[in-house]
Amino acid sequence: MRKNTSPAEGTEGLVYQCRLPLSSATLDLVSGLVRGHLKKIRSRWRKLPSGRIALIVLAVLRHDQRLSDLAGGNDVSASTVRRWLLEEIGLLAARAPRLEPALKKIARKSGVVVLLDGTLVRTRRRTGDANRPNYSGKHKAHGLLFLALPDERGNLVWISAARPGRSSEVTTARHHKITAKLREAGLGALADLGFTGLDDDPDDPVIITGRKATRGHPPSTAQKEANKLISRERAANEHGFADLKNWRILTKVRMNARHATTLLRALLVLTNTEIQR
Repeated sequence: MRKNTSPAEGTEGLVYQCRLPLSSATLDLVSGLVRGHLKKIRSRWRKLPSGRIALIVLAVLRHDQRLSDLAGGNDVSASTVRRWLLEEIGLLAARAPRLEPALKKIARKSGVVVLLDGTLVRTRRRTGDANRPNYSGKHKAHGLLFLALPDERGNLVWISAARPGRSSEVTTARHHKITAKLREAGLGALADLGFTGLDDDPDDPVIITGRKATRGHPPSTAQKEANKLISRERAANEHGFADLKNWRILTKVRMNARHATTLLRALLVLTNTEIQR
């Protein structure tokens, strides 16, 4: 541990080391993207080398380190760290798979089914009418809704664009035309009861959700067993979301909501670099 004195403020700060639980492959990926971007824009100089920039960005994403804290520990400004962060998540998000290619890739590998689920990523509560759609009555919190498709082993293969927190999962799935694209790829999907009614072709369904109980019509014994079987097959779905939310920046997104889609897709790329089942 070393002391760091700020001449402008005349105060002392303590700089400490922190272990980042990520593989060298992840660091190499991000630093390689930094070097490639600098070469593309013909930039000859940065305040820090590409490896250090990559490490700072990964610290923000993994540990949700405050930008001003990292800036002070590396003798740069908080605005510089913010610029590096937005630049790198943009480069990573560009490598994220889109829906149709991701489904076709699974079909080529003889896959027959994917898992479908949604999650609310919480955001800061902001004032103004523009933030009202982000309030989720279901979760009693402000956030943005994302859909994700993990494969049968729990590896995330696709993440949707952000939708306001008040949106329903079924409406979001219809917005992305997931049912039609699954049919085109020749795949099916297992989903929870929140997606009941999504599939518009009950004679040839591609979305399997189980049976929901209604007033006066409890599920039969066979339907309960079918629901248990679907839940058992969907268990791997939780692994995918758990891996994604290990990036603590998702605990509560403090950056502007317009960057949320880019952030989630960047974390998808980093998660798949770290974990492959």
